Amino acid sequence: MGATTGYALCWLVVLVIPMLAVVQAIAASIGAVAGTSLQGAVRKRYGLGWAILTLAAIVAVNVFTLAADVKAGSEAASLLTHAPAPLFVVPFAAVVGILLVTHSYGRIERYLSLLPLVFVGYAASAIFAHADFAAFLRSVFVPHFEFSPPYVFGAIALLGTTLTSYVYVWESVEVAERRPERSAIGRFEKDAVLGMLAIGVVFLCIVVACAATLGKHHLPIETASDAAAALTPLAGRWAGTLFGVGLLASAVLAVPVLAATTAYVFAHTFGWRGSLDDKIADARRFYAVLLSSLAVAALVALLPVSPIGILYWASIAGGVATPLTLCFLVLAARDRKVMGISTIGRPLAASAWITTGFVTIAAALFLYAQLPRAN
Repeated sequence: MGATTGYALCWLVVLVIPMLAVVQAIAASIGAVAGTSLQGAVRKRYGLGWAILTLAAIVAVNVFTLAADVKAGSEAASLLTHAPAPLFVVPFAAVVGILLVTHSYGRIERYLSLLPLVFVGYAASAIFAHADFAAFLRSVFVPHFEFSPPYVFGAIALLGTTLTSYVYVWESVEVAERRPERSAIGRFEKDAVLGMLAIGVVFLCIVVACAATLGKHHLPIETASDAAAALTPLAGRWAGTLFGVGLLASAVLAVPVLAATTAYVFAHTFGWRGSLDDKIADARRFYAVLLSSLAVAALVALLPVSPIGILYWASIAGGVATPLTLCFLVLAARDRKVMGISTIGRPLAASAWITTGFVTIAAALFLYAQLPRAN
């Protein structure tokens, strides 16, 4: 995808940022009020059949996203050590599993969460690379759409990687497990919104920097080294190291969340006992799913496929599957049997339905583009 197409998609990135904030705020509300995850709410309110359907939609995307992140973590380690990336796949997955089973992950999470801030360097890199900010502004204020395979694939992948279901399912799990007072709901919603706005701005900087560097020269992004090249205007020969640090920290943060979300979705669907606070002896099935997901991800990550490729197709799958879970997110948040008198307000619900409608239309256009054409 060239620089022009890269800038052309910036309008979609800008549009997705408030969508993310809306979705996360609603997920936080469900967790705080209902005291369970989105999946738990679906199971209790709409029954096992619908819960299994949402489980399939979430887990199918999670497994491949998890594989991509495990492979990304191994490639980050390779960038930092110059050893072959496949050597780190199994050890990386094993270390994450140990951290989760021994309840050690929480102790290092707060420190690791600061390291991905190196990706803010993409903003400086975009400036040093003389990004075409006029093209960026044209894209934002005069959106362009073309019904071509690269554009449609890129758009649905962007929606799938940002509005992917594990993000808001995990938000509902995390808030529910804190068991907040009703008076704290507003604070959790605010934190969710601010967090997504920050992530959205960083993501936008990455898109612009990649368009200004790799896209300008029509260079493909297939490996971690390719992605690191977008930081060259800022870091020069240290671009690989800078990117490797941020990528490794991001992978160590994302992989446990993906694996844990998969386990929570199974547990809340079938009524198992299961929480990261439980000992493994008290939640065997929960931890079996968690560790199995890591094992499957490691096996997929060992295949001779680039992490960018795996993540790209996982994002496309996420974009197609996301409308289902978004529908249940809004339905549950407006349902008095789930939320009591604390249902979300009409403006927030309307924003969420607009988001759901937008993603559904994008998914439908993508599927339509795949239909065979008559000669």
